[in-house]
Amino acid sequence: MAVVLLLAACGLQPTGPDDAGQAPTGISPGPTVYFLDSRQELQADVFETGRLGTVSDAVTLLLQGPGGSGLTTGIASTEVTRVEATVSDSTIVLKVPVAASEVSPRGIEQIVCTALANQVQSGGSPTTTVRIVFTIPSTGSDRPRTCSVLSPSPGRSSPPG
Repeated sequence: MAVVLLLAACGLQPTGPDDAGQAPTGISPGPTVYFLDSRQELQADVFETGRLGTVSDAVTLLLQGPGGSGLTTGIASTEVTRVEATVSDSTIVLKVPVAASEVSPRGIEQIVCTALANQVQSGGSPTTTVRIVFTIPSTGSDRPRTCSVLSPSPGRSSPPG
């Protein structure tokens, strides 16, 4: 009681709750990475690393490949797998160490969906778009994209390619 009186005398007043944005999405055993199944459909695979990590970490895991999981990828194998990611409120820009010609349309979807899944798991907005910057780009390869698996509503998904 004495503490309350002391604080009241100092002019400190209790405040209501602050708006801190979206609530945390929970504990994740690791990042979700999208590979391709035998029908070439996107298949989520959680890499149990013990922590979610960054968007860059998740896409790096994608470039390292599916291992012995029986899944495949539409991205050419590369020894350099380091990905640079710049994340803002509305866009993720990924600099990937492969040429645009080394990634199929489904491979592009893998990159986009992996980045967006990690961003959403981290509490980011599901309306974020992804731009991919390839080491050797092609015309229009860096346009903003969304993930059809994570945003199935009409008008939100971009066609592959």
